[in-house]
Amino acid sequence: QVQLEESGGGLVQAGGSLRLSCAASGRPFNRYAMGWWRHAPGKERELVAAISSGGSTYYAGSVKGRFTISRDNAKNTVYLQMNSLKPEDTAVYYCAASKGPVMDTTPSRYDYWGQGTQVTVSS
Repeated sequence: QVQLEESGGGLVQAGGSLRLSCAASGRPFNRYAMGWWRHAPGKERELVAAISSGGSTYYAGSVKGRFTISRDNAKNTVYLQMNSLKPEDTAVYYCAASKGPVMDTTPSRYDYWGQGTQVTVSS
């Protein structure tokens, strides 16, 4: 059973930064792509960023240039560094583990999800 434990959410002013962490356990972390998704009230769930097992990355257009996804395979952890935060970034952020090594933008391709961490950006 794979477990994903997120941390690092919170309240920040617009223009500020936060770093989310997701510690994984239960299967070989370095073999699987990982993603950060977010879900805001009244909006659809959105893939924010993803990273393949080899380190290739994907970013949603709304966060490109502001967010950075990275992984530390030695620590079984994936990170999301969020800079220049905007009020529209407010959402619950979820870490998700893909079914394979390749990034995917489809939710059904992720078979394990964290419990979510709230990020609130005040104006």
